[in-house]
Amino acid sequence: MELLEPLRERPTTSDALLSTGRTLSLLVLLVLLAWGTGQPFLFPSLGPSAYALAVTPSAATSRWQRAVGGHLFGVLAGLLAYHTIAPGLSVTDIPPALSMPGLQLVGSGFVAVGLTTVAMLRTDLRHAPACATTLIVGLGLLTSLWEAGIIMFAICVLAVADHLIPTTGVDEPPQ
Repeated sequence: MELLEPLRERPTTSDALLSTGRTLSLLVLLVLLAWGTGQPFLFPSLGPSAYALAVTPSAATSRWQRAVGGHLFGVLAGLLAYHTIAPGLSVTDIPPALSMPGLQLVGSGFVAVGLTTVAMLRTDLRHAPACATTLIVGLGLLTSLWEAGIIMFAICVLAVADHLIPTTGVDEPPQ
């Protein structure tokens, strides 16, 4: 098993720059919304989603339905796990080792990833970055219904941008 792709199968510098530009273009409106409103329209799992949509647009897991559906499951599972298991806790205030609050917090994240995974697999709405979204919610970072709405709005903006901004062809094998 090779660690790296052979040079002939790697994107050219031009293709890499085009894909980088597309990745950033998918995020630019969300960057402006986050900056202009002070709301979390830009969060960690959007980066991997934008990258997947930009670099592997023809991959099954890069379809807009899977991106939106996967993140929806991530948000719902995260909210359910967090509000059931670890309400009021947050990974930003790390509890002491072997404490009950620590167990609740990591348990919430664990259950959220499990619920998200089974939901994505059973519905064929698989999108790996959604497991990061479920941890963002399940670990107490964005846990209100307002924040859940912002997450889903941001994912939808990303999906619309993906539809409007032309692909670069990077995921196509060289001829």
